Amino acid sequence: MKIIEANETHLEIVAELFDGYRVFYKQKSDIEGATTFIKERMQAQESIIFLAYDNEKAVGFTQLFPIFSSVSMERSYLLNDLYVLPECRGKQIGASLLRHAQAFIIKKGYKGLALETAIDNPAQKLYERLGWEKEISAFHYFWKNPK
Repeated sequence: MKIIEANETHLEIVAELFDGYRVFYKQKSDIEGATTFIKERMQAQESIIFLAYDNEKAVGFTQLFPIFSSVSMERSYLLNDLYVLPECRGKQIGASLLRHAQAFIIKKGYKGLALETAIDNPAQKLYERLGWEKEISAFHYFWKNPK
């Protein structure tokens, strides 16, 4: 397996995987919207996307968004998306993408990685095995724009 940092030459490949990721989370398939979203992130340098290949086939990705801590005055990243093709799960691809993201943070000297997951997501065991700690000292709130 090979993991690379994606760029605009990988747009179509990443958009297909991103669309599959969104469908996994019960969104309607929208390849045009996925392509636009990923292209905008790439052009504005608003995210880092790591792409996993197995035998020259793109099989998964993770997308990181920059965040900052005012208290520690340090940069971190939010690991917002992690997806592996259903037929490729169980091959340690997700773990490899997570480790690659951790290595990126270490190399850059950043504070760390944050992630949010559903309460019933079985991937929690993987996150904990790779060193993520469940936050129990704070609540997570979200304000939704009523539009």
